[in-house]
Amino acid sequence: MTQPSQEIIRGARAAMSRLADRNTPFIFNEWYVAAFSDEVGRSLLKRTLLGKRLVLFRTGEGKPVAMDDRCVHRSYPLSAGQLDGDTVVCGYHGLRYDQNGDCIEAPAVAKCPKNIGVRTYPLAERGPVLWIWMGDPALADESAIAALPWMQDSAWAGAKGYYDLKSSYVYLHENLLDTSHLSYMHANTIGSPDYVKAPTTSEIGEGRFALVRTVSPTKLPPVWAKPTGLEGVPTASRIVRNEFLSPALYEVTTRLYDSALPEGERPEFLIKVAHMASPATHNTTHYFIYLGRDFAQDDAAATQFMATNFFKAFDEDVAGLSLLEEVIAEQGEELYEISIASDALGVAMRRYLKGRADQEASAQASAAPAPAATAGRAPVVMMQQS
Repeated sequence: MTQPSQEIIRGARAAMSRLADRNTPFIFNEWYVAAFSDEVGRSLLKRTLLGKRLVLFRTGEGKPVAMDDRCVHRSYPLSAGQLDGDTVVCGYHGLRYDQNGDCIEAPAVAKCPKNIGVRTYPLAERGPVLWIWMGDPALADESAIAALPWMQDSAWAGAKGYYDLKSSYVYLHENLLDTSHLSYMHANTIGSPDYVKAPTTSEIGEGRFALVRTVSPTKLPPVWAKPTGLEGVPTASRIVRNEFLSPALYEVTTRLYDSALPEGERPEFLIKVAHMASPATHNTTHYFIYLGRDFAQDDAAATQFMATNFFKAFDEDVAGLSLLEEVIAEQGEELYEISIASDALGVAMRRYLKGRADQEASAQASAAPAPAATAGRAPVVMMQQS
């Protein structure tokens, strides 16, 4: 049996050290999906994002709020308290926080101390999605959120779903960018035997990575063929654009048509999928999916058929990435991976994530204040009793 030489293994590990992985620091200066809009209402929703515990809710006027899920008094989770009007009341000692995170009442004392509270985070609502910024508030620019107009367009029919993915968001992005796996992992759902060999073109920009694959002529799997009326057609074309838009967002656009018909006379069908990855911890991810199409918008049966079958494929990805995560964790320092030519785009994307994360971590370290002479002593705020 031929095994890689130690020289090859050392080279592989050196290459891996330049790529983002499950141990790479989080990128905080980015918009991530905190929740689907309809998840957040007049009750307290707890959610861990970028390693931080948060609690989300809406005010009586419908404004979404996100704040740290920890009472400043004794660290009790605020999500275990109650929403009273537009305030959150801690379930341990009753400290009350307004929608700005300020502590406005401490029932056990005559006067609530000033300038104590919890951090709140900028939120932006875009159609069915609620975005959050957990980095430097001064850098939170809503115009930087990728425009996905089709998710709010009445001319498109949509379906959504969510996974508690037991894997790093880095591996999810690589999975989405490396579509050669469709012929194998998704052989019985969205893939086809000819997919892996189909010609591709790559695009690399500043923080943007795209792969366009042209599968033509081909016979489409049922998930694509049945709702488009292309069942059994041997001359179908399937043009797929997979694009990494940000550390939080990946978009897939698929164009389907019968290549035997003249251009301009043949019907074309567009299907889009937004894959939204929000790291919970270094090895778990909130995986939000929105699936849309520009045809048969009022056909409930088509919506149900496509959602059921697409999510079978997404189930396969989630199961596969969970297995991958287990093996990587078990390997520890013995791990090495050897990239091949078809990995070039994914490798470039992981280098970008690594660069962003390292640059941000370095900037935070430089901005951190020098330790005070009283390091190790926690400040104490005394509350006067009534």
